[in-house]
Amino acid sequence: MDWQTSEDTVPSAPVTEADARLLLGRPPATGAWRDGDPVGERRFASFGAFRTEGGAELPAYRIAYETWGELSPARDNAVLVLHALTGDSHVRGPAGPGHPTAGWWDDLVGPGAAIDTDRWFVVAPNMLGGCQGSTGPASIAPDGYEWASRFPYLTIRDQVAAQAQLADALGIQRWAAVVGGSMGGMHALEWAVGLPDRVARAAVLSAPPVNTADQIALNSVQMEAIRIDPRFSGGEFYDAGDGDGPHRGLALARRMALLNYRSPMELNSRFQRTWQSGVSPLGSGGRFAVESYLDFHGNKFTRRFDANSYITLVEAMNSHDVGRDRGGVEDALRRVTATTLVLGIDSDRLFPIDGQHRIARGIPHTLDGEEAVVLASDFGHDGFLIETAAVAGYLRRLLEA
Repeated sequence: MDWQTSEDTVPSAPVTEADARLLLGRPPATGAWRDGDPVGERRFASFGAFRTEGGAELPAYRIAYETWGELSPARDNAVLVLHALTGDSHVRGPAGPGHPTAGWWDDLVGPGAAIDTDRWFVVAPNMLGGCQGSTGPASIAPDGYEWASRFPYLTIRDQVAAQAQLADALGIQRWAAVVGGSMGGMHALEWAVGLPDRVARAAVLSAPPVNTADQIALNSVQMEAIRIDPRFSGGEFYDAGDGDGPHRGLALARRMALLNYRSPMELNSRFQRTWQSGVSPLGSGGRFAVESYLDFHGNKFTRRFDANSYITLVEAMNSHDVGRDRGGVEDALRRVTATTLVLGIDSDRLFPIDGQHRIARGIPHTLDGEEAVVLASDFGHDGFLIETAAVAGYLRRLLEA
């Protein structure tokens, strides 16, 4: 198959000289979308005060979102599509003014696609705490300065509560389906557990029932990589000039994450022990191709993301536990009334398949009984973004159920 080019994953291919030229300029202090930037295809919904689970308050907040298709008169054909950690509302469409990257699920959402926009009204929000139009740390607080380090701690449940307010504003009482992968899968599961009357179908892709100690540990080193960058300045870096923000720490966090998103077999097969150039990495100052791959995509990431948002969203992932204050995971999963697709990737080392099997066993009505669908893929966790033909088949089944 062709190598995926969506920026929410990254292509696993050696870095070319043309690639390297793309990053010759100095990175901005933040890659966040800011007021005054081109809006692109975004729409915005603004709300009043929001109180987090932890008791902090945003006096007002905004959700950026995109839509495709038409809402039916009965308002019963709406599908909520939820992005992963580093995604945004731009599920489909080209890169361009306002959109630094092309749609991350172009093959799955659109006319005639698995989520057919000739039939379904698709809504894709940028999550609360994100950096592509929704209120987050890079947004301006009431005092005229960025929220920065003052932005409150958010949980997955907080983000779903904000999405529920967006649904209310759009006049959608019940989603025909809620679909999400990775962090978006955490949201989809939380919707199905916490708001069961509002979800007819759910797709939980490559997401766990709880973030485990192992996953929290992996996240902790990524956050520390950002925090120890001297230019992070405790989160107060928005006045820094190009090249003077925390891009080194953010790039390192992204490099660490990429190692969890892809599988050893894929990296070994694609790169082997090849060199990036004719200069030997064995003491002569050269580099292995896989090193240059990680560096390039880490540095590229800093041009479209925000260091504070990265920490905010990773901390929200760490909060994920559908059983918290609900009698445990199994009691929580029994609350789900939606017909549910649970899908995992056999090579996923970030959220291993046993977590998806646990979800499938606990939900009363899944498409495939007590076992999750297991997608065989060499691409690891990113398989749900890359193996679009296979994922499409399962989504079609769900939407016909």
